[in-house]
Amino acid sequence: MRCERRRDDADSCIPEPPSYAPAAVLRILSVDNPADEPALRALGMREAVLPPAIEDAARAIIRQVRQEGDAALRELTQRFESRTLDTIEIPKDEWRRAASEVKPAVMKSIELAVSRVKAFHQCEQRSSFEMRDGDLWLGQRVDPLRKIGIYVPGGKARYPSTVVMTAVPARVAGVSEVVMVTPGPSPETLAAALISGVDRVFNIGGAQAIAALAYGTASVPRVDKIVGPGNAYVAAAKRQVFGDVGIDSIAGPSEIVVAADDSIPAAWVAADLLAQAEHDELAVPILVAVGRQVADAVNLELVRQLANLPRRAIAERSVKDHGAIIIVNSDEEAIEWVDKLAPEHAELALRRARELAPRVRSAGALFLGRFTPESVGDYIAGPSHVLPTGGSARFASPLSVADFLKRTSVIAYDEATLRAQAEDIERLAEVEGLDAHGRAVAIRFRPI
Repeated sequence: MRCERRRDDADSCIPEPPSYAPAAVLRILSVDNPADEPALRALGMREAVLPPAIEDAARAIIRQVRQEGDAALRELTQRFESRTLDTIEIPKDEWRRAASEVKPAVMKSIELAVSRVKAFHQCEQRSSFEMRDGDLWLGQRVDPLRKIGIYVPGGKARYPSTVVMTAVPARVAGVSEVVMVTPGPSPETLAAALISGVDRVFNIGGAQAIAALAYGTASVPRVDKIVGPGNAYVAAAKRQVFGDVGIDSIAGPSEIVVAADDSIPAAWVAADLLAQAEHDELAVPILVAVGRQVADAVNLELVRQLANLPRRAIAERSVKDHGAIIIVNSDEEAIEWVDKLAPEHAELALRRARELAPRVRSAGALFLGRFTPESVGDYIAGPSHVLPTGGSARFASPLSVADFLKRTSVIAYDEATLRAQAEDIERLAEVEGLDAHGRAVAIRFRPI
């Protein structure tokens, strides 16, 4: 190990790079190497493409649920999950019994998360407005959706945080009924449902749960919008029911881009990358390193930390197959690459993080400084952790109160105002060849 002096004159120990090529390290790409240009370009062209076989399977499942209703939910659950559905809906008494099994400290943490998420989203409230133009009255009415569905992964997984991050913004928006679907919920997930204001919980998952929410069955109500992350089959089903029901987004694999200089320990950076890599073999962990020394130090730490990571197999596949390090020459160049990649999560582990943050226009969530790991956003910071993936942060936003509101335009003319604008309306209708549009105005003032 060699010790070097950082620019801020603090001692910085950077491990010597390994003399071998460990199996699970991030591939290294350099902005200064023309040979790396195709790979760098590919990183910026991520997209939410699902295999045709998954799309076809989701389509068949949706068709079966629409035709057979609850019977299809039972058969598909048995086929895909080897579970027998005695009851599709979980009675609220069972939620309470399950919640009583949760450790008090965990309950306290869930309650804290709910309070912080609620406080943040209350700042997003939108209100109706009206404007006057003489005797013309215009306005916009903002109303909450009546009924929404949240999808929460289940089975072996425990995701109470997903309940909090989807149900609480809906409740803040004023949604009348929040319906949750999840396969085999854990006690922690049901406790979160109680605390977050969920009304009903159904013990179903996969594409069949999306179909049930979109079209309704004898047991499951049809909702106005479906939100929440899921696997590839859930994503495919959401894509296919969109239009018949609203959705939040087509979620792809989780991703993180960490821009780091030598002001943050390499071990911290590696831990932050692995926090995303352990989600899924398809997760995308990317480091934008200011200098080769940072890159080598982080790769060395990845090898060390993977050795005792409980979800090592998953994280290793993510790192090897989908991860990368982009070596840049300055903080400014690092910021340019973060913005170009438009990631779900963007960590700026840089000395000048706050100063440079406004230059990142495309990211689902920004995490600024060495003491802001992405994990805070997943659990307790306040903003919803349901974020745009696959580069869609170029045009999409995090889940918010706005996702649970709809807007209605309101227009009220009086006679004088319509008369004053009649000729302009008729003229534009004539240009577009829509004679009846013009007549609908003219008939109010002269025989047609």
